[in-house]
Amino acid sequence: MTEVPPPSFGPFGFTSPEELAILAGVMADMNQAFGGNLNPSLSTPQGQWATSLAAVIGASNDLFVDFTNQVDPAFANGRMQDAIARIYYLTRRGATPTIVTARCSGATGVNLPSGSLARATDGTIYASLSGGLIESIGYVDLQFAALTPGPLDLPIGALSTIYRTVPGWDSVTNLTAGTPGRDEESREQMEERRALSVASNAAGILPAVRGSVLSVPTVQDAYVTENETGTAATIGGVLIAAHSLFVCVQGGSDADVARAIWLKKPPGCNYTGTTSVVVEDTNSGYLTPPTYTVKFERAAALAINFDVTLAAGPGVPGDAGTLVEQAITTLFPTVARIGQSVFASSFTCAIAALGPWVKLLSIEVNGAAFQAVNIDEIPALGTITVLVT
Repeated sequence: MTEVPPPSFGPFGFTSPEELAILAGVMADMNQAFGGNLNPSLSTPQGQWATSLAAVIGASNDLFVDFTNQVDPAFANGRMQDAIARIYYLTRRGATPTIVTARCSGATGVNLPSGSLARATDGTIYASLSGGLIESIGYVDLQFAALTPGPLDLPIGALSTIYRTVPGWDSVTNLTAGTPGRDEESREQMEERRALSVASNAAGILPAVRGSVLSVPTVQDAYVTENETGTAATIGGVLIAAHSLFVCVQGGSDADVARAIWLKKPPGCNYTGTTSVVVEDTNSGYLTPPTYTVKFERAAALAINFDVTLAAGPGVPGDAGTLVEQAITTLFPTVARIGQSVFASSFTCAIAALGPWVKLLSIEVNGAAFQAVNIDEIPALGTITVLVT
Protein backbone atom coordinates (compact mmCIF):
# COMPACT_ATOMS: atom_id res chain seq x y z
CA MET A 1 0.00 0.00 0.00
CA THR A 2 1.35 3.43 -0.93
CA GLU A 3 0.58 6.90 0.34
CA VAL A 4 1.34 8.45 -3.07
CA PRO A 5 -1.96 9.83 -4.42
CA PRO A 6 -2.91 8.26 -7.76
CA PRO A 7 -4.07 10.15 -10.88
CA SER A 8 -7.77 10.05 -11.71
CA PHE A 9 -10.06 10.12 -14.72
CA GLY A 10 -13.10 12.37 -14.58
CA PRO A 11 -15.18 14.86 -16.57
CA PHE A 12 -12.00 16.75 -17.47
CA GLY A 13 -10.04 13.64 -18.47
CA PHE A 14 -6.78 12.55 -16.89
CA THR A 15 -6.00 14.57 -13.75
CA SER A 16 -2.62 14.36 -12.07
CA PRO A 17 -2.13 15.08 -8.34
CA GLU A 18 -0.01 18.02 -7.26
CA GLU A 19 3.68 17.22 -6.98
CA LEU A 20 3.76 18.44 -3.37
CA ALA A 21 1.17 15.77 -2.57
CA ILE A 22 3.27 13.20 -4.43
CA LEU A 23 6.35 14.24 -2.45
CA ALA A 24 4.46 13.91 0.85
CA GLY A 25 3.27 10.45 -0.18
CA VAL A 26 6.78 9.32 -1.17
CA MET A 27 8.21 10.59 2.12
CA ALA A 28 5.48 8.78 4.08
CA ASP A 29 6.23 5.51 2.23
CA MET A 30 9.97 5.86 2.95
CA ASN A 31 9.33 6.67 6.59
CA GLN A 32 7.19 3.55 6.97
CA ALA A 33 9.72 1.38 5.08
CA PHE A 34 12.57 2.41 7.40
CA GLY A 35 10.62 1.96 10.62
CA GLY A 36 9.63 5.57 11.23
CA ASN A 37 11.28 8.61 12.78
CA LEU A 38 13.06 9.66 9.54
CA ASN A 39 14.09 13.28 9.40
CA PRO A 40 11.69 14.79 6.80
CA SER A 41 14.04 17.63 5.89
CA LEU A 42 14.64 17.84 2.14
CA SER A 43 18.32 18.54 2.79
CA THR A 44 18.84 15.02 4.17
CA PRO A 45 19.73 12.03 1.93
CA GLN A 46 16.21 10.62 2.34
CA GLY A 47 14.77 14.04 1.53
CA GLN A 48 16.80 14.26 -1.67
CA TRP A 49 15.80 10.71 -2.59
CA ALA A 50 12.12 11.44 -1.99
CA THR A 51 12.36 14.65 -4.04
CA SER A 52 13.90 12.76 -6.99
CA LEU A 53 11.25 10.02 -6.87
CA ALA A 54 8.45 12.60 -6.68
CA ALA A 55 9.91 14.43 -9.69
CA VAL A 56 10.06 11.18 -11.70
CA ILE A 57 6.44 10.32 -10.85
CA GLY A 58 5.32 13.88 -11.63
CA ALA A 59 7.14 13.91 -14.99
CA SER A 60 5.51 10.59 -15.91
CA ASN A 61 2.08 11.96 -15.02
CA ASP A 62 2.75 15.15 -17.00
CA LEU A 63 3.72 13.10 -20.03
CA PHE A 64 0.49 11.13 -19.83
CA VAL A 65 -1.56 14.32 -19.39
CA ASP A 66 0.03 15.68 -22.56
CA PHE A 67 -0.61 12.43 -24.42
CA THR A 68 -4.30 12.27 -23.46
CA ASN A 69 -4.71 15.89 -24.59
CA GLN A 70 -3.33 14.94 -27.99
CA VAL A 71 -6.51 13.07 -28.93
CA ASP A 72 -8.38 16.41 -28.90
CA PRO A 73 -7.92 18.31 -32.19
CA ALA A 74 -7.97 21.58 -30.23
CA PHE A 75 -4.70 20.65 -28.47
CA ALA A 76 -3.01 18.12 -30.75
CA ASN A 77 0.34 18.98 -32.29
CA GLY A 78 3.16 17.36 -34.18
CA ARG A 79 2.82 13.67 -35.01
CA MET A 80 -0.48 13.31 -33.14
CA GLN A 81 -2.02 16.21 -35.07
CA ASP A 82 -0.80 14.62 -38.30
CA ALA A 83 -2.52 11.37 -37.26
CA ILE A 84 -5.85 13.14 -36.64
CA ALA A 85 -5.55 14.92 -39.99
CA ARG A 86 -5.03 11.58 -41.75
CA ILE A 87 -8.58 10.61 -40.73
CA TYR A 88 -9.70 13.43 -43.04
CA TYR A 89 -7.14 12.47 -45.73
CA LEU A 90 -5.14 15.60 -44.98
CA THR A 91 -1.38 16.00 -44.65
CA ARG A 92 0.52 18.93 -43.23
CA ARG A 93 1.44 21.45 -45.89
CA GLY A 94 5.04 22.32 -46.35
CA ALA A 95 6.37 25.79 -47.01
CA THR A 96 4.88 27.53 -50.07
CA PRO A 97 6.73 29.85 -52.48
CA THR A 98 6.31 33.56 -53.01
CA ILE A 99 4.19 34.11 -56.14
CA VAL A 100 4.11 37.08 -58.50
CA THR A 101 2.69 37.97 -61.89
CA ALA A 102 5.43 39.16 -64.23
CA ARG A 103 5.28 40.72 -67.69
CA CYS A 104 7.43 38.85 -70.20
CA SER A 105 8.23 40.93 -73.28
CA GLY A 106 9.71 39.79 -76.56
CA ALA A 107 9.08 38.92 -80.17
CA THR A 108 5.57 38.13 -81.35
CA GLY A 109 4.85 34.40 -81.52
CA VAL A 110 7.52 33.33 -79.02
CA ASN A 111 6.22 30.52 -76.85
CA LEU A 112 7.57 30.65 -73.31
CA PRO A 113 7.51 27.16 -71.78
CA SER A 114 6.29 26.35 -68.31
CA GLY A 115 9.21 26.59 -65.90
CA SER A 116 10.85 29.58 -67.59
CA LEU A 117 13.33 31.05 -65.11
CA ALA A 118 13.88 34.64 -63.98
CA ARG A 119 15.99 36.10 -61.18
CA ALA A 120 15.08 38.78 -58.64
CA THR A 121 17.44 41.47 -57.38
CA ASP A 122 18.00 39.52 -54.14
CA GLY A 123 19.26 36.54 -56.16
CA THR A 124 16.17 34.36 -55.75
CA ILE A 125 15.24 32.32 -58.83
CA TYR A 126 11.59 32.23 -59.92
CA ALA A 127 9.97 29.74 -62.32
CA SER A 128 6.82 30.33 -64.35
CA LEU A 129 3.87 28.16 -63.29
CA SER A 130 2.62 27.84 -66.86
CA GLY A 131 3.65 28.60 -70.39
CA GLY A 132 2.41 31.41 -72.59
CA LEU A 133 2.54 32.85 -76.09
CA ILE A 134 3.77 36.40 -76.64
CA GLU A 135 0.98 38.04 -78.65
CA SER A 136 1.16 40.92 -81.10
CA ILE A 137 1.04 43.38 -78.18
CA GLY A 138 4.62 42.30 -77.44
CA TYR A 139 4.22 40.64 -74.06
CA VAL A 140 2.49 37.96 -72.05
CA ASP A 141 1.76 38.03 -68.30
CA LEU A 142 2.72 34.85 -66.45
CA GLN A 143 2.69 33.77 -62.84
CA PHE A 144 6.10 32.98 -61.34
CA ALA A 145 6.87 31.13 -58.11
CA ALA A 146 10.11 31.29 -56.13
CA LEU A 147 12.18 28.12 -56.12
CA THR A 148 12.99 28.88 -52.47
CA PRO A 149 9.86 28.33 -50.35
CA GLY A 150 8.76 30.62 -47.56
CA PRO A 151 7.91 34.34 -47.29
CA LEU A 152 10.10 36.58 -49.44
CA ASP A 153 10.01 40.33 -50.01
CA LEU A 154 9.54 41.02 -53.74
CA PRO A 155 8.78 44.70 -54.43
CA ILE A 156 7.61 46.02 -57.78
CA GLY A 157 10.28 45.67 -60.48
CA ALA A 158 12.51 43.33 -58.43
CA LEU A 159 12.02 40.37 -60.79
CA SER A 160 14.08 41.87 -63.60
CA THR A 161 16.59 39.38 -65.04
CA ILE A 162 16.05 36.45 -67.40
CA TYR A 163 17.91 33.57 -65.76
CA ARG A 164 17.59 30.98 -68.53
CA THR A 165 17.50 32.27 -72.09
CA VAL A 166 14.57 31.55 -74.38
CA PRO A 167 15.18 32.83 -77.94
CA GLY A 168 12.96 35.86 -78.52
CA TRP A 169 12.33 36.54 -74.83
CA ASP A 170 13.83 39.98 -74.20
CA SER A 171 12.85 41.13 -70.72
CA VAL A 172 10.83 40.38 -67.58
CA THR A 173 9.47 42.61 -64.83
CA ASN A 174 6.80 42.41 -62.15
CA LEU A 175 4.33 45.30 -62.20
CA THR A 176 2.94 44.34 -58.78
CA ALA A 177 4.60 43.22 -55.57
CA GLY A 178 4.90 39.51 -54.94
CA THR A 179 2.53 37.64 -52.67
CA PRO A 180 4.74 36.19 -49.92
CA GLY A 181 4.81 32.44 -49.51
CA ARG A 182 4.38 30.75 -46.18
CA ASP A 183 6.47 28.64 -43.87
CA GLU A 184 5.44 25.09 -43.07
CA GLU A 185 1.88 24.91 -41.79
CA SER A 186 1.73 25.63 -38.07
CA ARG A 187 -0.37 23.77 -35.52
CA GLU A 188 -3.03 26.49 -35.53
CA GLN A 189 -3.16 26.76 -39.32
CA MET A 190 -3.49 23.00 -39.79
CA GLU A 191 -6.30 22.75 -37.24
CA GLU A 192 -8.18 25.59 -38.98
CA ARG A 193 -7.85 23.79 -42.32
CA ARG A 194 -8.94 20.48 -40.79
CA ALA A 195 -12.05 22.12 -39.36
CA LEU A 196 -12.84 23.72 -42.71
CA SER A 197 -12.24 20.47 -44.59
CA VAL A 198 -15.10 18.79 -42.74
CA ALA A 199 -17.48 20.96 -44.76
CA SER A 200 -15.95 19.67 -48.00
CA ASN A 201 -17.80 16.38 -47.46
CA ALA A 202 -20.98 18.28 -48.30
CA ALA A 203 -21.99 19.80 -51.64
CA GLY A 204 -23.94 22.83 -52.76
CA ILE A 205 -22.99 25.05 -49.82
CA LEU A 206 -20.31 27.75 -49.73
CA PRO A 207 -18.20 26.11 -46.97
CA ALA A 208 -18.09 22.95 -49.09
CA VAL A 209 -16.77 24.88 -52.10
CA ARG A 210 -14.14 26.65 -49.99
CA GLY A 211 -13.10 23.44 -48.26
CA SER A 212 -12.74 21.74 -51.63
CA VAL A 213 -10.62 24.57 -53.06
CA LEU A 214 -8.41 24.74 -49.97
CA SER A 215 -7.68 21.03 -50.42
CA VAL A 216 -6.04 21.70 -53.80
CA PRO A 217 -2.24 21.37 -53.59
CA THR A 218 -0.35 24.70 -53.31
CA VAL A 219 -3.53 26.73 -52.75
CA GLN A 220 -2.63 29.31 -50.11
CA ASP A 221 -5.99 30.96 -49.57
CA ALA A 222 -9.52 31.10 -50.96
CA TYR A 223 -12.54 33.34 -50.52
CA VAL A 224 -16.01 32.11 -51.50
CA THR A 225 -19.27 34.04 -51.56
CA GLU A 226 -22.38 34.37 -53.73
CA ASN A 227 -24.98 36.79 -55.01
CA GLU A 228 -28.30 35.01 -54.55
CA THR A 229 -30.35 37.97 -55.84
CA GLY A 230 -31.75 38.39 -59.34
CA THR A 231 -29.62 41.45 -60.12
CA ALA A 232 -25.89 42.15 -60.12
CA ALA A 233 -24.62 43.37 -56.76
CA THR A 234 -21.38 44.75 -55.37
CA ILE A 235 -20.11 42.55 -52.54
CA GLY A 236 -16.82 43.21 -50.81
CA GLY A 237 -15.83 45.69 -53.51
CA VAL A 238 -16.52 43.27 -56.39
CA LEU A 239 -19.45 43.34 -58.83
CA ILE A 240 -20.97 39.84 -58.77
CA ALA A 241 -23.51 38.78 -61.39
CA ALA A 242 -27.04 37.67 -60.49
CA HIS A 243 -27.44 34.16 -59.05
CA SER A 244 -23.68 33.81 -59.20
CA LEU A 245 -20.93 32.06 -57.28
CA PHE A 246 -17.71 34.01 -56.67
CA VAL A 247 -14.49 32.21 -55.81
CA CYS A 248 -11.18 34.05 -55.42
CA VAL A 249 -8.05 31.90 -55.10
CA GLN A 250 -4.35 32.33 -54.41
CA GLY A 251 -2.18 29.47 -55.65
CA GLY A 252 -3.02 26.10 -57.20
CA SER A 253 -3.26 25.23 -60.88
CA ASP A 254 -6.21 26.60 -62.87
CA ALA A 255 -7.40 23.10 -63.81
CA ASP A 256 -7.31 21.76 -60.25
CA VAL A 257 -9.05 24.81 -58.80
CA ALA A 258 -11.79 24.75 -61.46
CA ARG A 259 -12.49 21.04 -60.87
CA ALA A 260 -12.59 21.57 -57.10
CA ILE A 261 -15.22 24.30 -57.58
CA TRP A 262 -17.26 22.30 -60.07
CA LEU A 263 -17.39 19.24 -57.81
CA LYS A 264 -19.05 21.17 -54.98
CA LYS A 265 -21.02 24.06 -56.52
CA PRO A 266 -24.83 23.97 -56.65
CA PRO A 267 -26.18 22.87 -60.06
CA GLY A 268 -27.36 25.60 -62.41
CA CYS A 269 -25.72 28.58 -60.68
CA ASN A 270 -23.73 31.18 -62.59
CA TYR A 271 -20.08 32.13 -62.06
CA THR A 272 -18.29 35.46 -61.70
CA GLY A 273 -14.59 35.58 -62.47
CA THR A 274 -12.00 36.43 -65.11
CA THR A 275 -10.29 33.03 -65.23
CA SER A 276 -12.19 30.46 -67.32
CA VAL A 277 -11.46 26.73 -67.40
CA VAL A 278 -13.33 23.99 -69.25
CA VAL A 279 -14.02 21.05 -66.93
CA GLU A 280 -14.99 17.65 -68.30
CA ASP A 281 -17.34 15.35 -66.42
CA THR A 282 -15.27 12.17 -66.13
CA ASN A 283 -18.19 10.00 -65.04
CA SER A 284 -17.63 6.67 -66.80
CA GLY A 285 -21.33 6.43 -67.61
CA TYR A 286 -20.99 9.01 -70.40
CA LEU A 287 -19.95 7.95 -73.89
CA THR A 288 -19.54 11.61 -74.77
CA PRO A 289 -18.59 13.41 -71.54
CA PRO A 290 -20.27 16.81 -71.09
CA THR A 291 -18.08 19.84 -70.47
CA TYR A 292 -18.65 22.94 -68.37
CA THR A 293 -16.93 26.33 -68.26
CA VAL A 294 -15.98 27.22 -64.71
CA LYS A 295 -15.03 30.80 -63.86
CA PHE A 296 -13.17 32.07 -60.83
CA GLU A 297 -10.92 34.97 -59.85
CA ARG A 298 -7.20 35.05 -59.20
CA ALA A 299 -6.35 37.20 -56.19
CA ALA A 300 -4.70 40.47 -57.18
CA ALA A 301 -1.76 41.54 -55.03
CA LEU A 302 -2.48 44.71 -53.03
CA ALA A 303 0.76 46.33 -51.87
CA ILE A 304 0.83 47.09 -48.14
CA ASN A 305 3.43 49.72 -47.20
CA PHE A 306 4.47 50.30 -43.60
CA ASP A 307 5.59 53.53 -41.96
CA VAL A 308 6.97 52.98 -38.46
CA THR A 309 8.23 55.74 -36.14
CA LEU A 310 10.28 54.91 -33.04
CA ALA A 311 11.51 57.19 -30.28
CA ALA A 312 15.28 57.59 -30.19
CA GLY A 313 17.19 56.62 -27.07
CA PRO A 314 20.54 55.30 -25.82
CA GLY A 315 19.35 51.69 -26.03
CA VAL A 316 18.14 51.81 -29.65
CA PRO A 317 20.48 49.58 -31.71
CA GLY A 318 22.00 50.74 -34.98
CA ASP A 319 20.11 48.06 -36.90
CA ALA A 320 16.72 48.97 -35.40
CA GLY A 321 15.23 49.45 -38.86
CA THR A 322 16.35 46.00 -39.98
CA LEU A 323 14.98 44.37 -36.82
CA VAL A 324 11.59 46.07 -37.23
CA GLU A 325 11.47 45.06 -40.88
CA GLN A 326 12.20 41.42 -39.97
CA ALA A 327 9.46 41.43 -37.33
CA ILE A 328 6.88 42.75 -39.82
CA THR A 329 8.03 40.39 -42.59
CA THR A 330 7.77 37.36 -40.29
CA LEU A 331 4.26 38.19 -39.10
CA PHE A 332 2.86 39.47 -42.41
CA PRO A 333 2.00 36.08 -44.02
CA THR A 334 -0.30 35.23 -41.11
CA VAL A 335 -2.48 38.31 -41.73
CA ALA A 336 -2.29 38.34 -45.54
CA ARG A 337 -5.67 36.79 -46.36
CA ILE A 338 -7.98 37.41 -49.30
CA GLY A 339 -10.57 40.06 -48.46
CA GLN A 340 -9.17 40.60 -44.95
CA SER A 341 -8.32 44.16 -43.96
CA VAL A 342 -4.80 44.79 -42.66
CA PHE A 343 -4.63 46.71 -39.38
CA ALA A 344 -1.47 48.49 -38.28
CA SER A 345 -2.21 47.53 -34.67
CA SER A 346 -1.77 43.84 -35.57
CA PHE A 347 2.00 44.42 -35.77
CA THR A 348 2.57 46.43 -32.58
CA CYS A 349 3.16 43.39 -30.33
CA ALA A 350 5.67 41.84 -32.75
CA ILE A 351 7.63 45.11 -32.86
CA ALA A 352 7.41 45.68 -29.09
CA ALA A 353 8.73 42.15 -28.49
CA LEU A 354 12.08 43.17 -30.03
CA GLY A 355 13.16 44.58 -26.69
CA PRO A 356 12.64 47.25 -24.04
CA TRP A 357 14.33 49.78 -26.31
CA VAL A 358 11.23 49.85 -28.53
CA LYS A 359 9.19 53.00 -27.92
CA LEU A 360 6.64 52.90 -30.72
CA LEU A 361 5.38 56.37 -31.58
CA SER A 362 3.26 55.40 -34.58
CA ILE A 363 2.68 52.70 -37.17
CA GLU A 364 0.62 53.07 -40.35
CA VAL A 365 -0.27 50.87 -43.29
CA ASN A 366 -0.61 52.73 -46.57
CA GLY A 367 -0.71 55.98 -44.59
CA ALA A 368 -3.61 55.00 -42.34
CA ALA A 369 -4.56 52.89 -39.34
CA PHE A 370 -5.79 50.09 -41.62
CA GLN A 371 -6.11 49.12 -45.28
CA ALA A 372 -9.39 47.68 -46.52
CA VAL A 373 -8.95 44.69 -48.85
CA ASN A 374 -11.52 43.72 -51.47
CA ILE A 375 -12.54 40.08 -51.82
CA ASP A 376 -10.60 39.83 -55.11
CA GLU A 377 -7.37 41.05 -53.49
CA ILE A 378 -4.70 39.61 -51.22
CA PRO A 379 -2.28 41.80 -49.25
CA ALA A 380 1.30 41.78 -50.53
CA LEU A 381 4.23 43.15 -48.57
CA GLY A 382 5.42 46.43 -50.03
CA THR A 383 7.97 48.89 -48.62
CA ILE A 384 8.81 49.18 -44.92
CA THR A 385 10.04 52.60 -43.78
CA VAL A 386 11.36 52.91 -40.21
CA LEU A 387 12.08 56.35 -38.74
CA VAL A 388 13.89 56.77 -35.41
CA THR A 389 13.28 60.26 -34.05
